[in-house]
Amino acid sequence: MNVTSKNVETNRVELTITLTAEEFGKGLDTAFEKVREEVSVEGFRKGKIPRKMFEQKFGVEALYDEALNAILPAAYSEAAQAEGLDPVDYPEWEVKEISKEDGVVATATVWTRPVVELGEYKGLKVERLSEEVTTEEVQAEIDKLAASHSEMILKEEKAAEGDTAIIDFEGFKDDVAFEGGKAENHPLELGSNSFIPGFEEQVIGMAAGDEKDINVTFPEGYHSEDLAGAAVVFKVKVHEVKVRQLPEIDDEFVKELDKEGIETVEQLTTDVTETLTEHKKLAAKEHLTNAVIEQATENATFEVPEVMVENEVSNMVKQMEQQYQQQGISMEMFLQFSGQTMEAIREQMQPSAAKRVKQSLVVNAVVEKENLEVTEEEVEKELEKMSEMYGMPVDQIKTMIPDMEPLKQDIRSNKTIDLMVESAK
Repeated sequence: MNVTSKNVETNRVELTITLTAEEFGKGLDTAFEKVREEVSVEGFRKGKIPRKMFEQKFGVEALYDEALNAILPAAYSEAAQAEGLDPVDYPEWEVKEISKEDGVVATATVWTRPVVELGEYKGLKVERLSEEVTTEEVQAEIDKLAASHSEMILKEEKAAEGDTAIIDFEGFKDDVAFEGGKAENHPLELGSNSFIPGFEEQVIGMAAGDEKDINVTFPEGYHSEDLAGAAVVFKVKVHEVKVRQLPEIDDEFVKELDKEGIETVEQLTTDVTETLTEHKKLAAKEHLTNAVIEQATENATFEVPEVMVENEVSNMVKQMEQQYQQQGISMEMFLQFSGQTMEAIREQMQPSAAKRVKQSLVVNAVVEKENLEVTEEEVEKELEKMSEMYGMPVDQIKTMIPDMEPLKQDIRSNKTIDLMVESAK
């Protein structure tokens, strides 16, 4: 095999891979053994046709695609390693020449990880968050706790913002009911903005037993072409209106919370204050870490291949789908209720994805430059944390991690980030 390479643009390399007739022949042998099992020819049992007869009947060219699939991946991997490339996506292939007699000439064009030119990343000046907890914040947290123990009670008066209306609805476009526009006994929190713009505002003022036609217009970017930008009518009936009733915050309420060692409002206030203080400390540290990494990224010089951003967007979409699935909501349902398209969601994710990719590249570059040592004691400490987290003995955790290098790299990365944060001014 012969390999040459050239840069076709920033972070994009074209590899030209030349395979001899002998090397290509091995791929043809592999391809024939696979293809013959699927070929039926009169006079031969399936999988028993001789090679010579196969080539006479179908031509050796019938094996080319399968032969390339058999040999090119390994050839590409070897070529990329030999050229010192760090690909970030699958290559784009183009076969230039191919024959049984002369072999193969193919190009693999691939995006590579950019080389990061670091700027200042230690001793950075960053704004720090206050770790002080105010009485207003403590009260707000106690109010949230009370709200979580509130009850929904029937309300005879007209629905107001914040109330929950139990409704039937059916949507019509040009007097024809449209798919997905009907539901019964649906609980709708008014002011939650979970329906099409303008819908909830028109339910406000209705009371139990009221019926009404609600006129709204679907957003232009709605995922259904039939409904995008369309004016529709929803026939709505209100069955019930419910309002949230908050409990009185007193010692009796605190006892009902059944928190160990906490039976009075004073004790609850102390507990909430301590919890908020801990959260603020963690938030302050997270803010400092993010600020340091963000500034170090701004100080670095490099270009990010668009494919890395698109791959990160795909990862973010998968995470989003998993989160909704855990709530029993499919992406199709989410798109329908939100009035968004997947294309619009991916576009919205682009800035966050680009930021993630850039910061990850910079942190990895700093990790490589600092090359901090990871001790066996640090590895054992991390394994003990994993043991506590998963409720498994350390020895069992070790059997599940045959290669400790990725774990060591995670520790090295965390130590490097700590170094950057601790040096911040």
